[in-house]
Amino acid sequence: MELAIYIGCALLLALVLILSVGRRRPQGTRLLADGPLHTEAADAEIEAVDIDQMIEALGERRRLAGRPEIGEELARQALRDSADPR
Repeated sequence: MELAIYIGCALLLALVLILSVGRRRPQGTRLLADGPLHTEAADAEIEAVDIDQMIEALGERRRLAGRPEIGEELARQALRDSADPR
């Protein structure tokens, strides 16, 4: 019975500490600059650069493996598909 009281008090103390820390945390964030940090144009540019880098890395891996680059393979596939009407 005494152990249950100690455990109950410890849990209550932990709950009080967690709630008090949560109240002291600032609710809003302070921005260093006025306005948004990311714009749609900046996000689009970042994504375009990421895609270019991924395609280049894929091409490099294909070159090292002795296979044609992805652009060449897609061009061949497009020619095959256009010549083969189904």
